[in-house]
Amino acid sequence: MKTRKKVLIGLVITFVILSIAGWFGWQKLHYPPAAEAVSAVENAEDKGDFFYFPGEEEKPLVIFYPGALVDAESYSVWASALADEGYAVAIVKMPFDLAVLGGNRAVKVLADAPQTTYVIGGHSLGGVMASRFAANESDGVEQKLAGVFYFASYPDEKGSLADRDLPVLSLIGSRDQIVNHDNWQSAKDYLPDTAVFKEIELGTHAGFGTYGEQRGEEPTDLTNSEQQQIIADTMAEWLSSLSK
Repeated sequence: MKTRKKVLIGLVITFVILSIAGWFGWQKLHYPPAAEAVSAVENAEDKGDFFYFPGEEEKPLVIFYPGALVDAESYSVWASALADEGYAVAIVKMPFDLAVLGGNRAVKVLADAPQTTYVIGGHSLGGVMASRFAANESDGVEQKLAGVFYFASYPDEKGSLADRDLPVLSLIGSRDQIVNHDNWQSAKDYLPDTAVFKEIELGTHAGFGTYGEQRGEEPTDLTNSEQQQIIADTMAEWLSSLSK
């Protein structure tokens, strides 16, 4: 009995040590929001599972999945600017900041949304998982899917929209050194022929959020505030075209 108790205590101690080490490792790897994003998120309602920037009910709701290891708050700058144009934005919070662990969380957003239509998209890995949600719309979702968008991202086979009659916007930065450009190019086979592709001159991968520089990427002359405004303007233009 004593031996068994010692083994059990040893396992518990090991688990605690590994949990603490994993937590500190995650803290070191993930990207917290910059001060501008922390300020901008104050314009949103914290719904628990997502941040909601209010907009007009007759316009499509914008559901957004963050990139891997990036806090949801980090996308508040462009989201707040887009909400000023009348488009409600819901930035989904992901478990451990990984959309792959919460790909179906848009259902929670839609269950609380007054809008009758919505678009969904995301940044990097978030865009992959948003595309999967769009390709396999869940039962019980009453709202109509009006479009899909990608920020420095692309669909995989599970998220293929090639056979869907959906408006698609793909936005990428010309200085993005994180996205796999070969995969981004070949993934066009998973998109409708009508997909719109736009490039932000001097834009970076990290520039789609406001969390500082991304590891592996070089600085650019385009400021974060400039890229954020371009994103908001481009999204507003695309969203307005959906009703035409």
